Amino acid sequence: MVTGFDHILFLFGVIFFLYRMKHVAIYVSLFALGHSSTMLLGVLLDFGINSYIIDAIIGFSIVYKSLDNLGAYQRWFGIQPSIKLATLVFGFFHGFGLASKIIDYEIAENGLIPNLLAFNVGVELGQMLALGAILLAMSWWRLRPSFLKHAYTANVIVMAAGFTLIGYQLTGYAVS
Repeated sequence: MVTGFDHILFLFGVIFFLYRMKHVAIYVSLFALGHSSTMLLGVLLDFGINSYIIDAIIGFSIVYKSLDNLGAYQRWFGIQPSIKLATLVFGFFHGFGLASKIIDYEIAENGLIPNLLAFNVGVELGQMLALGAILLAMSWWRLRPSFLKHAYTANVIVMAAGFTLIGYQLTGYAVS
C-alpha cells in the first residue's frame, strides 16, 4: 500500500463529499469489486496492459474525480455522470494496473490462486486502514468552517497530483 498512493488519491476524491458511512461503503465496495475482479482475471488470464499506459489512465481517474468534485461536468456539459459507474469502471483500470505489475513478477503457477487471493485481501486491508485514517481526518476537517473554503484548493491539489502521474507515466512510455 505504500506505493498505492494512486489508489488512495482516487478513493480520497471519491469519499471527499460523502458524509454517510453507508455511501462510503457503497463506493468503496464498487471500487474494490472493480479492481479485485480485473486484478484476479488479468493475472489468471495473463492479460496485462503496458504499465505506463495503465498508470496514466489511473492518473486520469484521479483528475476525473477531482473535476467531478469541483462540479466541472455539470457546468461544462449540463449533466452529472454516474459517480457509481465511474467508480466501478476506474476500479477496473486500477485492477489492471495491479495485474500488470503482478504479471511482470512472473509468479509460479503453483499456489497462484491462494497467493492472489491473499494479496488481494492484503490490498483491501491496507486500503481500509488508509481510508479509515482519511475518514477520521476528513470528519475532523468537515467540522471546521475552513472545509468548504478549502475544498476547492484540496481538489485542485489532488488533480495536480493526477496530472503529474499522467505526465510521469506518459514520459516513461515515450522513453522506454
